[in-house]
Amino acid sequence: MERIKCLIIGSGPAGYTAAIYAGRANLAPVVIEGIQPGGQLTTTTDIENFPGYPEGISGNEMMDDLRKQAERFGADIRTGIVTATDFSNTPYKVTIDGENDILADTIIIATGASAKYLGLADEIKYKGLGVSACATCDGFFYRRKVVAVVGGGDTACEEATYLSKLASKVYMIVRKDYLRASVIMQERVKNNPKIEILFNTETEGLFGTDAVEGAHLISNRGKENENRFDIAIDGFFLGIGHKPNTDVFKPTLETNNEGYIITKNGTSETNIPGVFAAGDVADTRYRQAIVAAAGGCKAAMDAEKYITENNL
Repeated sequence: MERIKCLIIGSGPAGYTAAIYAGRANLAPVVIEGIQPGGQLTTTTDIENFPGYPEGISGNEMMDDLRKQAERFGADIRTGIVTATDFSNTPYKVTIDGENDILADTIIIATGASAKYLGLADEIKYKGLGVSACATCDGFFYRRKVVAVVGGGDTACEEATYLSKLASKVYMIVRKDYLRASVIMQERVKNNPKIEILFNTETEGLFGTDAVEGAHLISNRGKENENRFDIAIDGFFLGIGHKPNTDVFKPTLETNNEGYIITKNGTSETNIPGVFAAGDVADTRYRQAIVAAAGGCKAAMDAEKYITENNL
């Protein structure tokens, strides 16, 4: 059975940055790319808010740059998915694709969090062409345009408020007849003249020739006043939350109620010594590439410190 010093699970900004730092620390890291090599950024067309790219860069290109940089410092990047973990004894055992076992002295978990979608075929069709799950990432492209945000919780209200500073108009599509958000967030959207809330409304589909041009909606489904109508929009934002990719690490790792890994006192340390978390898998607030990359740096430094202190 193969034994290594540092195993990095995930290949987004957090995973690749961890690999760069771990490689430079002579930890000979192995990176398991996961189900989406390069992470969520590979679904983003243009990135304009990551330092060092004054003209912007595509998500795929930036992640390819990070991958090459990690390989330059000796990272062994492998295709595969972690299907089982055993953190009961050191070195820790991780199973890849249900058949290959690796023993690792330290593990950095950078598996990210997946945005929740409605499940419409059109969401896939227009992904990157008007459909987004991150207003902070993509809102800049919708300056003075009309957009819609789906959801009625704090996430949706935050997205709508942020977008209202850029877009000419923001629709909030809310399935229930009330907002689930905190009172202060409710007041912000209700008092914002740029935001129009469509209660008791669901999205049935999107339309557009080369990109999103509008949405097919239905209000008061199943009632006497049921009504199908269209709205013209340039962007469609999902504000119904994220699901951290942590199922394979449960119940060993300590997580919050939503499944995000809990880290200790501003470090990347988890409740298991030698197991660290970085990026969106432990980030309930920021969910930005630059923050994830910083988390990867912290995790690699924490892993190197752990290995040194334990003479591994």
